[in-house]
Amino acid sequence: MRKSIQFIITASFSLFSVIVISLLGLLLYDKFSTTEEQSAIVSTQQIVEQVSYNLEDYVRGMTEVFKVIDGTIKNSEAIDQDTFLSELDTIMRTREDIISLSLFTDSGELLTNHPMQEIRSTIKLTEQNWFKSAVETPNHLSFSLPHIQNIYRGSYRWVVSMSKGITLMHNGVQTNAVLLVDVNFKKIDELCQRVSLGKKGYVYIIDDSAGNIVYHPQQQLIYIGLKYENVEPALKYAYGNYIDDSTGEDRLITIKTVNNIGWKVVGVSYMDEVMTSKQEVNDYMLRVLLIVLLLVVVISAIMSARISRPIKQLEKAMKTVERGDFNTGVEVRGALEVERLSQRYNLMMAKIKALMNQIVLEQEAKRKYELEALQAQINPHFLYNTLNSVVRMVGMSKNEDIIKTITSLSKLFRISLNKGQTIVTVAEELEHARHYLTIQQIRFKNKFNFTIEADEEVLACTTIKLILQPIIENAIIHGIERMVDEGCIEVRAEAVNNRVRFTIRDNGLGMSPQKLAEIIAGTFRRGSGIAGAVEASGAVGAAGVAGVAEGAGTAGISADGKGAGTAGISADGKDSGGMDRTNSTERGNAAPGRDSVSYSGSGVGVHNVQERIRIYFGEEYGLTYESEQEEGTTVTIEIPRMPAAAQGANALNLPQAGEGEGEVR
Repeated sequence: MRKSIQFIITASFSLFSVIVISLLGLLLYDKFSTTEEQSAIVSTQQIVEQVSYNLEDYVRGMTEVFKVIDGTIKNSEAIDQDTFLSELDTIMRTREDIISLSLFTDSGELLTNHPMQEIRSTIKLTEQNWFKSAVETPNHLSFSLPHIQNIYRGSYRWVVSMSKGITLMHNGVQTNAVLLVDVNFKKIDELCQRVSLGKKGYVYIIDDSAGNIVYHPQQQLIYIGLKYENVEPALKYAYGNYIDDSTGEDRLITIKTVNNIGWKVVGVSYMDEVMTSKQEVNDYMLRVLLIVLLLVVVISAIMSARISRPIKQLEKAMKTVERGDFNTGVEVRGALEVERLSQRYNLMMAKIKALMNQIVLEQEAKRKYELEALQAQINPHFLYNTLNSVVRMVGMSKNEDIIKTITSLSKLFRISLNKGQTIVTVAEELEHARHYLTIQQIRFKNKFNFTIEADEEVLACTTIKLILQPIIENAIIHGIERMVDEGCIEVRAEAVNNRVRFTIRDNGLGMSPQKLAEIIAGTFRRGSGIAGAVEASGAVGAAGVAGVAEGAGTAGISADGKGAGTAGISADGKDSGGMDRTNSTERGNAAPGRDSVSYSGSGVGVHNVQERIRIYFGEEYGLTYESEQEEGTTVTIEIPRMPAAAQGANALNLPQAGEGEGEVR
């Protein structure tokens, strides 16, 4: 089902908008998704870096405190002096996160501690990890994993032990000792709990050396095996991030190493939370795109209606024309193109009306010319004179000429009638001309010869009928008949480019330029009688006279209507009344009542032929003339080359040279 232009514009614009908006949405979705993921990664990295920085700062501060304590011990002469103990007390009061401070020999004997607490009798100090690290790597500060303080009675705090092997003076003897400072782990826990990585995200700390978890917000669950952290991949990174799915959920793992302590801060962000934020952005973007699309559809519908409204007005006007009303004009206002279209429509309708009127006139003229052409071919004068010639030849026992004349006459009328058809082939038109020339040659006692030539390729082309006979008739009557010498008429048909060209040439008397101009204009008219016309005009040649159609023997018809003995031409060239038909002067001076029939034209003359050709084929086709007095006249007829159904090369059935009608090629 065909759609209206409004629907097509709306649908096309909407479809285009949907495609563009969809592509834009996909691009924005991809861009926003990537940006959101990158933002989540960057945000997590920043948080982890901040935790790492805070932890480094805290550790750096504790290291400085440890150095102060170590320096105080080394500068004291005895660890039991009041001054030394006072300094330690001052340090303890300034740092609330320091739980205890202890000094042991390398054999595990307690030298001093602050605050004073009783050591558990069951504890084996030398087997403690912090003790071993201090003894094995003296002068190197070691940090232990978070653990419960277990060397003092009644103390169960989570601490991180800072230990270092030092040398001090004890009882006047330089002694190797281990300095232990227990720091409350709560401070580190607070540093890690301050951050937030979404609703489920968190930060934990691992030991870089063995992968032990230093801190985890769910440490108890890890200890009892209800939670698992895949720390092996994290140990491979000093800094960076990766996606981990070991727990069945996609998690973004971000790592940052804490300098000088051997710990790694690990941030954990859940991707579903990242995707939730991304989905919220995408949902918002989708709603915006849908609203934009709806607005686009509404606007396109309004625009298409405005564009198609003047076109619909034109359609309405055309429907009026379909009903036969050609007087309907249209005044459409709209876009420049539509306004121009309405103007062109009005011009077109005006031209159509003019062409219709022209067609009516041309059809009327065509019917008139066809009727006149048919009437000319069955002209009673031509038929009467031809039959008189037959009667005369019967009297002279010229049976062969009789047969030839009657045969040519019958074929002449058969081709002329052509079952009422106007269009014939070139071969048929040439055959018609040949029969006409044969009859006239017998009537005029072989006063002229003729030749008919045709290119093989034009014989099957089509033409309107009865365009050669009027030209030939004028050539005989006005160019050949008054000659003393033998006349010659040449008829040729040939192909020239995309045209068929007929050439009729005679060696008659020719005509003056004035008469040639009158014939071309269709204003030339003859007076009473052929002879009078010839004498008045100066012997018209093959170009013919407009309106000529009556036969060559018309002037020989007697006024009293008597039989062949009165109007016929005798064997010696005189009629039954004794008039010499070959003497044009005598014919021109015929007595009144003998040959006084007014010869005003046959109606199928030069102007007739010219008009019929132009009506059928166009203004660029028709007749051209060349004439010179005492030399002859040449008429050229050009029509378009239009092949008909294929016909044989012998369709013309032209006589061969030497048969009496003249030379035929």
